[in-house]
Amino acid sequence: MPKASKNASILWFLLFILVSAAGYGLVGYHWKRPQAGELILTFGGLFLMYALVISQKWDKRQIQKWIWGAIAFRVLLLFSVPALSDDYFRFIWDGRLLSASYNPYLYLPSEIITTSLAADAHLSEALFQGLNSPNYFTVYPPLNQLMFGLSAWMAGDSVLRNVVALRAFIFMAELGIIWLLSTFKFPKYNEKGMQNAVLIYALNPFVIIELTGNLHFEAVTLFFILLAVRWIDRPFHRDKYYVGSAGALAVGAAVKLLPLIFLPLIFKRLGLRKGLVYCVIVGLILLTLFAPFLSRELVVNFGKSLDLYFQKFEFNASFYYLFRQVGYWITGYNIIHLLGPLLSLVTLVCIAQIAFLRRSLPEKMLLVLTVYFLCVTTVHPWYITTLVAFGALTGRWYPVVWSALLPLTYVAYASQPYQENLRIVALEYILVIGCLVYELFVKGIDWNAPTKDV
Repeated sequence: MPKASKNASILWFLLFILVSAAGYGLVGYHWKRPQAGELILTFGGLFLMYALVISQKWDKRQIQKWIWGAIAFRVLLLFSVPALSDDYFRFIWDGRLLSASYNPYLYLPSEIITTSLAADAHLSEALFQGLNSPNYFTVYPPLNQLMFGLSAWMAGDSVLRNVVALRAFIFMAELGIIWLLSTFKFPKYNEKGMQNAVLIYALNPFVIIELTGNLHFEAVTLFFILLAVRWIDRPFHRDKYYVGSAGALAVGAAVKLLPLIFLPLIFKRLGLRKGLVYCVIVGLILLTLFAPFLSRELVVNFGKSLDLYFQKFEFNASFYYLFRQVGYWITGYNIIHLLGPLLSLVTLVCIAQIAFLRRSLPEKMLLVLTVYFLCVTTVHPWYITTLVAFGALTGRWYPVVWSALLPLTYVAYASQPYQENLRIVALEYILVIGCLVYELFVKGIDWNAPTKDV
């Protein structure tokens, strides 16, 4: 791979900043979700610039400039109102309930919108109309709720100030992720003469728009997951801080429950005694964080919403859509109530098998996430941002390919009500799975060979 000259570096930097800033400005402040053609073209231009940069070899000084550019793009989006996702309405709704001293886990939006409680919590009709799940209880864990409540308390009745306050948490997490990635060593990249893998995550247009731009808290969860991995695999000091790692993983799970999927891998890594201590610490911290909200109703309502997620919601799925079609042929109706639990069981079996592979912890975490996302019934685009980070850590490119294809899913919103184009979904997964199979198997990787931890 050729090394960029000084003049080429300056030219690339200026061109990249100007063109990319225009693209981020359009997505953040101009295009709307139904404008699928414009969005796909803009994402395509951003990914083209991204590919031109990460295909070059840069020295440390140049890499620092690119990282500052990545941060600048996130700053550019700070005052935008998300146009590609409406989840932020629920964030504000829950936050206003909490800031008014109401437990957000106990109330259905559709049941309280006309009550005095809604007026007391400043829950307006406009906010209610923006909710995408007014008939479901909230599924956001306690630390996420705390950020919602703090943002609502600071913002008052202003939606824009509330959005900016929420985005501040995500922006800080993104800075933390970029810093944490820079503390890892990337032997595979260095051996191949490639640039620092931090840029693969930091400059990825999909990551920038879906996390900072579209206001998704996967960024906060990812920061704590990476911190947990960092303290296990490459401690900052001599001792391996597995207790601190357990705390970090628990805090990440208190934002999104996804990190709990890694517990079997870590248990196998640490052994019986330390593994049990690790799991107990995670459980106790989660229980402590849930304690202020804890009640029988919370358990029932939270469980109902999770059950609905796995047995009712469908979007951008892969194997599930294939099995669903087979179910239609056999039974004549959607068998999601059977496929949801069955695919969850398949995921658990795969996780158990992956735990015993002789690979580094980040590689196994990448595989577990990949299996999970290939088996679930709903894969919202921003879910894959975590895969991009672990792909950068492990030298796998299929998460980057996946992130470049996911903007195609916005075609579904070009019509109202939204309608998925299953041909586009099929194209997405054919390319992603093809790239995955090539990287993990065709290239001849020995999955039973011993490997050093990243």
